[in-house]
Amino acid sequence: MNKDIQPEYNQTTITCACGNVLEVGSTKKDLKVDVCSKCHPFWTGNLRQDTVGGRADRFKKKYGLE
Repeated sequence: MNKDIQPEYNQTTITCACGNVLEVGSTKKDLKVDVCSKCHPFWTGNLRQDTVGGRADRFKKKYGLE
């Protein structure tokens, strides 16, 4: 590896908006993020999934067809 063109790899602190702090290795300095695995709806189980029908079913429901 050519040391002149490789970025420095340092310990970095990632801070989430929810207050969660992670220590990781990165080429960037301290990072701030909006969501993390602790507060993201997919990982916390709060993700709302509409698996009932598609566009046609919503149209029928909206206009009272069938």
